[in-house]
Amino acid sequence: MADVKITWLGHAAFLLEAEKKLLIDPFISGNPKAPCTPVALDPDIIAVTHGHRDHLGDTIEIGARTGCRIISIHEVANYIKSKGVFAEGMNKGGTMEVEGVALTMTQALHSSSIDASGFSFDGGSPAGFLIGIGGHSFYHAGDTGVFGDMQLIGELYKPEIALLPIGDRFTMGIKEAVKAVELIQPKIVVPMHYNTFDVIKQDPEEFRKAVEAKVDTKVIIMEPGESIKF
Repeated sequence: MADVKITWLGHAAFLLEAEKKLLIDPFISGNPKAPCTPVALDPDIIAVTHGHRDHLGDTIEIGARTGCRIISIHEVANYIKSKGVFAEGMNKGGTMEVEGVALTMTQALHSSSIDASGFSFDGGSPAGFLIGIGGHSFYHAGDTGVFGDMQLIGELYKPEIALLPIGDRFTMGIKEAVKAVELIQPKIVVPMHYNTFDVIKQDPEEFRKAVEAKVDTKVIIMEPGESIKF
């Protein structure tokens, strides 16, 4: 096993670094919490959970500049390719090994229109990712509400760290995210997709207290730009 460095770039954007660098949902431009600019990022792989502007983000710009592998659901990959940048599509339940990183696509309860296309492309459906990197397992839930099959995700893949939205309105709020932790049973949970904008304002300390009152999972509250090693 190798150390995995996890950096939160604000909102739902994370950089996971081990032998390879995996960037997830790189919403940097237009993100008031982003700690860097897109040109500072040089990933080997980008994984995109769905087509909304605050998740597809700067994927096309970064992909064009770096030539990195881009993975998303089939329809979002088709849109990215229409912009002259190569992307690889997959679908829920499937697994791809990309540069030694395993990506398994999971369900997410949300929507997935491609804002940047003027809604002229089908965005498919939203997803999450189970990620195997550095000998460790991570679950990035994407934008989602809680759903009962999160228990299956926990049983099948046993993610050590879960990255879960808590912002409410467009995703789970705190109450639902606590139930998601109970279903998944990760060792660590990191809240995301909150406080970027006023409409998703939440207190992560409230989430921490609620989780730790229910299960043994450790809650790590990160600041944008902060890194932890696992």
